[in-house]
Amino acid sequence: MTGLVLAGGLGRRMGGEDKGLVELAGRPLVEHVLDALRPQVGTLWINANRNLDRYAAYGHPVVSDTLQGYMGPLAGVLSALQRLQTEFLVTAPCDAPLVAPDLVSRLYDAYISNDADVAVATDGRRQQPVFLLLRADAAPALESYLASGGRKIDTWFSQVRLAEADFSDAPDTFVNVNDPDERQRLEARLLSTAGSRSAAGRDQRTGARMTNGHDPLPAAVDPCDVPGHGHRALRLDEARSRIIAGIAPVTGQEAVALSESLGRVLAAEVRSTVDVPSHRNSAMDGYALAGGDLPQTGAATLDVVGTSWAGRPFDGAVGRGQCVRIMTGATLPEATDTVVMQEHVRFDGARVVIEAGHHARQNVRPVGEDIRRGELALGAGTLLRPAQLGLLASLGVGEVVVLRRPRVAIFSTGDELRSIGEELALGQIYDSNRYTLQGMLNRLQVEVVDLGVVPDTREATLRAFQSAATQADAIVTSGGVSVGEADYVTETLERHGQIGFWKVAMKPGKPIAFGRFGQAYFFGLPGNPVSVMVTFYQLVQPALRALAGAHDPDPPILVRARCETRLRKKPGRLEFQRGVLERGTDGIYTVRSSGHQGAGVLRSMSEANCFIILPLEQGEVEAGTEVEVQPFAGLV
Repeated sequence: MTGLVLAGGLGRRMGGEDKGLVELAGRPLVEHVLDALRPQVGTLWINANRNLDRYAAYGHPVVSDTLQGYMGPLAGVLSALQRLQTEFLVTAPCDAPLVAPDLVSRLYDAYISNDADVAVATDGRRQQPVFLLLRADAAPALESYLASGGRKIDTWFSQVRLAEADFSDAPDTFVNVNDPDERQRLEARLLSTAGSRSAAGRDQRTGARMTNGHDPLPAAVDPCDVPGHGHRALRLDEARSRIIAGIAPVTGQEAVALSESLGRVLAAEVRSTVDVPSHRNSAMDGYALAGGDLPQTGAATLDVVGTSWAGRPFDGAVGRGQCVRIMTGATLPEATDTVVMQEHVRFDGARVVIEAGHHARQNVRPVGEDIRRGELALGAGTLLRPAQLGLLASLGVGEVVVLRRPRVAIFSTGDELRSIGEELALGQIYDSNRYTLQGMLNRLQVEVVDLGVVPDTREATLRAFQSAATQADAIVTSGGVSVGEADYVTETLERHGQIGFWKVAMKPGKPIAFGRFGQAYFFGLPGNPVSVMVTFYQLVQPALRALAGAHDPDPPILVRARCETRLRKKPGRLEFQRGVLERGTDGIYTVRSSGHQGAGVLRSMSEANCFIILPLEQGEVEAGTEVEVQPFAGLV
């Protein structure tokens, strides 16, 4: 996903000033929009037609209109589409500094749900035509429209399949700055809000936690329960799609031996240079003969003139009324095109008797049956599993070009944590989460950078982030994402990085943060051991597969099973309870709880072999009820 900030206009209502560089609350407008989009996309571009050096200073590619004469925002969109390296482009104007933190995910959901060509945001009353999501293949149609003299976006919309994404609950997204008066009014509003904040990022009057660019909520209201708020609770599928949409795969490549490539991701497609198989061969142990010698009725007797072995073909001639003993995989001799299984013949000395009922060319593998010369064998982005290694070996490929392994930095936060080998004082515990994270990450073929346990101070947390961001593509932490007085992970991310969201309507694992620190993606997991594992498998693992460049990850395996134990649950959150899945002699799957379901009880995970998935609206589950189960096999 590439984000494009549209800053290519003339700024007539601003007296000719470059609107993107007009300051609002001490920062250029474009900077506000870049900060809002950065955690939502993998790549950011700026569309600008003047002051190119100033825009380039933000560190993002600057795309100028290919059409001359300031042809409007569609010209900027077209220029980006013509250069696009990702599947999707999302756009936002440079003069809308309060972009919703879920702009991209909502546009994407509308696009997919409606099988559209273009998705556009709406405030519930009218479309907001410069907030768009579209695919790279929209470029030809847009280019044709502009070449015909078209300029108006709504006219172009009438020529495409359009989906609308409703933002009626987030109207601030479309507050823009068109003239000096609007800039002054919005700046007064923002500065008024900022003036009520404490240095710790809380409202001085209520103590409510602040979020970037939004007013504080009353202290008695949980932001997780407020629709449209920047930090509202997300459904799991929404959180997952938001993360995936914002991930850009690693691009570094390396050549590795085929024997060392298991679990790696292909960087480029592989086409076959040979036919597989390269010769006609037998699919069975039996007798090779000409199809014309098969009897239509009764039986036929044939002389056996030799044997064709796999790797040692029969090089003699086979005439009419003759056959050759042949092994599975062996080359068919000239003049033969059929194999009769050895179980279907009778022996008569040096001859065999074949009954009617067979057909020509049976049990023969033709040249190129598996794959033909020049045919695509594996596409770029393919995760190399044992079957893929075997296929490549059959093509004679001994070395493959793969994407480099993503580097993932991990650290834990908490003054109560101690490393293994240290003495425990009262109230202290061993840091189990880092070992759990290391194990889960090692299964994903990533390089792990272990930064240890970080003390609960602002300074130490900032240093850990800075160190991690210089070494890794992604950062995973445990602890420090709840709203506690000594929890500094979220605070550091808000002050020095960009936060995507921090609460998901799931249990365990409700407090979770996603965002960016520098160029590294950030995943802030809860501190409880079970919460770490649940959130990792449901959110972080698919994200890291996307970061590794793997296309089309496998869907989770889900089965239905009869629950043998009563399960406690309150409606309101999707729950992942730990269970033991068994299959009875009658073939029926049953599942039972693995014990106490507290988020800190790691034993419940250790003794489980599945998650029992209880829907958001589900209440208590009585014994005998059928439930959905996600086995650990293939997941952990």
